[in-house]
Amino acid sequence: MSKQENGRLPAEGSIITDLSLENAQGGFTRRDMMRTLLAGSLMTVGGSGLLTASGSAMAQAAQTGKRGGKMRIATQTSSTADTLDPAKTAHSTDYTRAHMFYNGLTKLDGKLAPQMVLAEEMLTNDAITWTVKLKKGVTFHDGKPFTPADVVFSLMRHKDPATASKVKVLADQIESVKATGPNEVQIKLTSANADLPVILATAQFLIVRDGTTNFSSANGTGAFKLKEFTPGVRTIGVRNENYWKSGLPYLDEVELFGIPDEAARVNALLSGDVHWINDVNARSTGRVKGTAGYTVMETKSGQYTDLVIRQDVAPGNSMDFTLGMKYLLDREQIKMAAFRGYAVTANDQPIDPTNRFYFAGLPQRAFDPDKAKFHLEKAGVMGSTIPVVASVAATGSVDMAVLMQQSAAKIGLKLDVKRVPADGYWSNQWMKVPVGFGNINPRPSADILLTQFFKSDAQWNESGWKNAQFDQLVVAARGETDFTKRKSMYADLQTMIHEKCGIGIPVFIINLEGMSTKVKGIDPVPLGAFMNYTCAEYVWLDA
Repeated sequence: MSKQENGRLPAEGSIITDLSLENAQGGFTRRDMMRTLLAGSLMTVGGSGLLTASGSAMAQAAQTGKRGGKMRIATQTSSTADTLDPAKTAHSTDYTRAHMFYNGLTKLDGKLAPQMVLAEEMLTNDAITWTVKLKKGVTFHDGKPFTPADVVFSLMRHKDPATASKVKVLADQIESVKATGPNEVQIKLTSANADLPVILATAQFLIVRDGTTNFSSANGTGAFKLKEFTPGVRTIGVRNENYWKSGLPYLDEVELFGIPDEAARVNALLSGDVHWINDVNARSTGRVKGTAGYTVMETKSGQYTDLVIRQDVAPGNSMDFTLGMKYLLDREQIKMAAFRGYAVTANDQPIDPTNRFYFAGLPQRAFDPDKAKFHLEKAGVMGSTIPVVASVAATGSVDMAVLMQQSAAKIGLKLDVKRVPADGYWSNQWMKVPVGFGNINPRPSADILLTQFFKSDAQWNESGWKNAQFDQLVVAARGETDFTKRKSMYADLQTMIHEKCGIGIPVFIINLEGMSTKVKGIDPVPLGAFMNYTCAEYVWLDA
């Protein structure tokens, strides 16, 4: 996947700030929900809404936004596999495009709390059966009204293997979706999951019209209508004059395209060809900040570039090899040399320190050449040559590989760093070579991250790690409504990944985006670039 962000959302630009923080708009907050869960009784369908619609900061900004203008956005990836089908979206360009044309039932705000969009409220008393009240008066671009049938179709299609949905492993938690009224659906899960409103905010779950099978066009309920779409080239959307959100969008037109080369992307920004870019290299920040009319937005996140050791082939099928390679990660050196300090030291656990479920009690794995040599000798690889595949597609991976190569040489191990082009890296190299690198954007919840990347049946199980105990604990934690018990479960899960999985995570990367100071209305979301890929709907240009 061209920077498939392994769903690189990701990521899904991003997270994992404490979901217990109150949402800025009032109403029922994530903290309130957890308190209710702790009390052992989620609100009943007959009570007040568990998650209800509230006035958004974006709606308030409608009073000051400037109408008109065309904004150009350049992301770090594009390919002929680019899609208008939300279910198949897999990288930043796809996500940004999808959010131009479609809406979801929910969205995440700047504190990663779920807010209502096409849903007016979501109600449950057990975190298994959810009643969703739907927004009235919404129409698709073709003029057809938004109905419960559209929600039923949009959610259930992910369960069909023929759809090839990127979130099938998440959708498999959904047992049924059925219309229960003219503006109401019932979602029943296979087991309890208090994070359903968060899950439904992911790009793949955006709502399409009932029965849609042809995605050569985009018939959504979103802020823009499709004017042009050429996969791998560009997308142009024009304002939906009949958009159901009053006053939005501000922009007349948005053009979206990919520029895989970071230097070329920065040049395009500073020459005025584009207004906003993502995935800015730390080395470029000084240049962008030093140019009048441009700035860099920094967002701490759970994004990471990881060392990926396949455990289903040699030499990674030896746990000693995996441990030896992890001890060769000089985390502080990687932080400064590969990311210019725009990173937070990590510990081979995928949940970062801003997440409420981060396990701080895990002993830090230090850079230790002697321990590395001990384990690598036990693995029987000393004296041999180990190929390590790296690419600029996985941010910082080339620098990381070279630093590991230098450390390995000092203990007598030869690492052959193979630098491959960004083009085709995600489809041809990632998860297919014995030793390589991934680049994972954060997910909106710990459960989504662990389900998509570490469960045995995960589509993006990078190292091919399979652990039945881990799988069972993920499901148990997902439905646990006692916060203390759930946090303990996530601590155990992080420990298992740290000790047994073929993934080495040296740092969490601070997300860097470059933009023109003409872009206004920016409300960063620490889950993804471009305001978690929704910026087109909310920002405006101040000429």
